[in-house]
Amino acid sequence: GSPEAQIALFSIRIAHLTEHLRANHKDYTTARALKALVGKRRRLLDYLIRKDINRYRAIIAQKELGIRK
Repeated sequence: GSPEAQIALFSIRIAHLTEHLRANHKDYTTARALKALVGKRRRLLDYLIRKDINRYRAIIAQKELGIRK
């Protein structure tokens, strides 16, 4: 799918895993998976910055994804 769709899906999964880790702070496997997802999302955002800055700004402007600059 498009980078925007992938970023949105990663953001939903990141939020879910973050909630899980708040209740299960010793779940190191989930913590590792969360770090990997955050890295994947960051790489996609960096790709959008390089390819089309306007699409990047549109993603950042969406408050429901919870992505900061």
